[in-house]
Amino acid sequence: MRILLVASVFNSLTQRVFAELGDRGHTVAVCAGVDDDLLREAASRHAPDLIVAPMLKSVIPRDIWSAYTCLVLHPGPLGDRGPSSLDWAIHEGNTRWGVTVLQADDVMDGGDVWASVDCPLPPAIGKSDFYRNEVSDAALEAVLLAVRRFASGTHIPRPQHGPGWDIDDHTRPYHRQVVRRIDWSTDSTDTVLRKLRAGDSQPGVLDDFLGGEWFLHGGHAEDELRGSPGAPIATRAGALCRATTDGAVWIPELRPRRRAGGPPTFKLPATMALGAGLPPLPEVPAPLVLPEGRRTWSDIRYREDGPVGFLEFGFPGGAMSTAHCRRLLDAYRHACSRPTSVLVLGGGRDFFSNGIHLNVIEAAPDPAAESWANIDAMDDLVEAILTTTDRLTIAAVAGNAAAGGVMLALATDEVWCRHGALLNPHYRLMGLYGSEYWTYTLPRRVGATVAERLTRQALPVTTATAHRLGLVDRVVAVGPQSFAGEVARLARLTASNPHVQNRIGTKKAIRERDEATKPLADYRAEELAAMHRNFFAPGESYHARRSAFVRKGPAPCTPPHLATEASGTAAIPD
Repeated sequence: MRILLVASVFNSLTQRVFAELGDRGHTVAVCAGVDDDLLREAASRHAPDLIVAPMLKSVIPRDIWSAYTCLVLHPGPLGDRGPSSLDWAIHEGNTRWGVTVLQADDVMDGGDVWASVDCPLPPAIGKSDFYRNEVSDAALEAVLLAVRRFASGTHIPRPQHGPGWDIDDHTRPYHRQVVRRIDWSTDSTDTVLRKLRAGDSQPGVLDDFLGGEWFLHGGHAEDELRGSPGAPIATRAGALCRATTDGAVWIPELRPRRRAGGPPTFKLPATMALGAGLPPLPEVPAPLVLPEGRRTWSDIRYREDGPVGFLEFGFPGGAMSTAHCRRLLDAYRHACSRPTSVLVLGGGRDFFSNGIHLNVIEAAPDPAAESWANIDAMDDLVEAILTTTDRLTIAAVAGNAAAGGVMLALATDEVWCRHGALLNPHYRLMGLYGSEYWTYTLPRRVGATVAERLTRQALPVTTATAHRLGLVDRVVAVGPQSFAGEVARLARLTASNPHVQNRIGTKKAIRERDEATKPLADYRAEELAAMHRNFFAPGESYHARRSAFVRKGPAPCTPPHLATEASGTAAIPD
């Protein structure tokens, strides 16, 4: 079918729906940053059989939904209505949730039901993590079911009210800051964490703190540190620890409230955001190997299970600053000093990596210089992985990865992806050539022709297509909560294989052969020469694109690479 995707933002869920529909042979075009006239023009130009809206903050005009069947995804179960469904779900402590595909009509979230799918809401996760994982899985299932039902030509959607099926409406208001606000003098740790997680990553929780107004982003429990409720008591790797009435919480990021007439603000590591306003506090690092029973936050951890090492990491938004890269490299070197035959990188629930940290770069006194330092640190990390020849390395990609984050995964010997992950193996949309040795790792997996098309087309790639192309070695078909356990099981099997040492020997020989053909240093020098131009040459688009991305500037129209019709990633050859 010809399908027009309508979205306020081409976010992760919209990208996944776009790519999955394309994988199934549908011809898909996108209208993003919805303006009524642009939507009318897009509908007229593409003449779709169906319009699907995976993420919509505005109402589809009557003349559009009267002329075309328009299916709108609502991130709530049957009967749920309102703009803050996920916020309320977490705030109220629900353990089950769901998504519903509705037909657009006069009533917001009140149209006929084409599909509805339930999902678990695990404890102790933030809204954005939940959205990109359980909600995304349920949403895709619901959208694909609704599309199949529409294509059949025989399915009749069910009204929300009628004989034999009367849904109990539950309209929730916008989740305002007055509800989110933390009372540090009375709120328990669990209450504070629930409020923080319901606002992660947007809009955050507004708080009067250290003489200013700040949005707090992210929240993790601390098991040992204590202090006066609300007081800052420690720092760790850019995060801030604040005491509660019965414990403490770690807050990784802050965002200053936007001043009237001022520029948009953006999230930064908490200590960096506070800058000179941060009082003297002890830096309390977490041990790389956490003792059993500890319940504290750390963005990098290492553990072992017999011959398998697990280096787990997770950074907010998947962004890796210069400091993140250097700390992860130190941890990687420690992991390589251990007597293991298999080393697994990643393996958490959410983002694997999205490459360099654009927010930290935007806030730097010299963004070009910080960009250069960041890409150099990323390259050091990737080089260390590529030159590891005494064990097998595996990238466990639980969530989405993009740009340098994809290339970080490709540096390992095997890439294992959860089936719900989405890959964006390109840099072009940020005005960058790219580095992380991609000119070596990407063509060796998919060939030069496909590598060129992936980086030029700049489209999201599903794990199924990635596996077909050779980007991914294994697709792990489990839910987000089960991924780490399944990866551990598979890694143990890999390590116990009697041929594992032969594989390590073969890997070493291939690396030596490739080095003799063209040294890694040459790939790095060529890539960095192009990146230096992107960072420092006049007239390059990178700085303007980065600033617009970080400050969430409005998109005036659908980007050209999305406006044209495509069968998802079907333009990539078999």
